[in-house]
Amino acid sequence: MGAKQVYISTEYITLDQLLKWAGLVMTGGEGKMAIADGQVTVNGETETRRGRKLRDGDTISFGSREVIVMKGKDS
Repeated sequence: MGAKQVYISTEYITLDQLLKWAGLVMTGGEGKMAIADGQVTVNGETETRRGRKLRDGDTISFGSREVIVMKGKDS
């Protein structure tokens, strides 16, 4: 299965917001814990800052799922 594309209409979205927006976690608390525990990568690097700003082209991995942030009108 390929990466899911998630469209945003703003300049950026924070990592914790994206996890919830993309349906990778059910709650903000679940996302916060996953990030703090080092379970999330951004562009192949482990990321522990939930406020990390994600922009067009960034790739996020959580478990076996992968999401690519896309800037576009479809958001």
